[in-house]
Amino acid sequence: MADNEAPHVFVTYAHDSPEHKERVRLFADFLHSRIGLEVHLDQWDDGERRDWSLWALEHLDTANFVVVVASPEYKRRAEGTAAPDEGRGSQFEAARIRDRLTRDLGREIKRVLPVVFPQQSIEDIPNFLNPYSTTRYPIEAFTEEGVEDLLAAITGRARHQRPERGPWRGGSVSAAGPRRCSLATGVPWRACSPQVRTEGARINDVHYTDSIVLRAAERLAFVEVDLGMAYRRLTAVAGVLDDAVEPFQVGHFRVLLDGRPSPEIKVALGKPATIDVDVTGVLTLRLEFHRQGTTDAKWLPELAWGDPTLE
Repeated sequence: MADNEAPHVFVTYAHDSPEHKERVRLFADFLHSRIGLEVHLDQWDDGERRDWSLWALEHLDTANFVVVVASPEYKRRAEGTAAPDEGRGSQFEAARIRDRLTRDLGREIKRVLPVVFPQQSIEDIPNFLNPYSTTRYPIEAFTEEGVEDLLAAITGRARHQRPERGPWRGGSVSAAGPRRCSLATGVPWRACSPQVRTEGARINDVHYTDSIVLRAAERLAFVEVDLGMAYRRLTAVAGVLDDAVEPFQVGHFRVLLDGRPSPEIKVALGKPATIDVDVTGVLTLRLEFHRQGTTDAKWLPELAWGDPTLE
């Protein structure tokens, strides 16, 4: 199959009920018209008399992928517990799928993709498709997000790509202890307020070289970074700058871990606060700070996170 050619997908299912048949058609419509897959469905090819067994064999043998829509009736027919004259089409198609799985399990297990609509459950997947030991694809909604896992299997592109491996350092990582870096200058920021700056800051007569500073009218200034669960601790000093024009201001500081806010900390000139937060297992860290009150120039915040450090 050429890179620019849409994968061919055959949909096999049982006519459990008119409602189920309609859901399958809407699902196939979405994959074909919205996602751009080359989908084959019996409901679209019934405009003329045909040999349905030959039609099914052609698609079962040539499609790049076979989507099996799980349902109670499909399972019964696929596993041979239905009467011979019941649902002959799905019995025939399931038999062909079983035969191909027996002939080349490694290839077919990647090609045959069981999907489960919200109205069904994993118990409706035929047992020969190993519903518990192999991947199945729940479809919660006919949206791009709803079929994301199924598309990953069809395209071969995982939702999250494996990163390039870094250089192997042997036992040096544990020997050197946890790594330390400045949040102000050593970690790329995912997002931040436009008026936030990185510069030196003096807080309570101590100079902090790598600080996050706010000297502008911001209702709520912030810095957000991706930690990727790579750190264990955040330390910093939150305070009002020693050279603040308005010495009576109160700064409000807060740490958010994966969107969960910590209690707000208030600081004043000469009364900074030491921040020490456990960030083990945290994906996203957000630091917020602001000064309540007017945006008049003489009331601008003059605040800083002094030397915020990750380790």
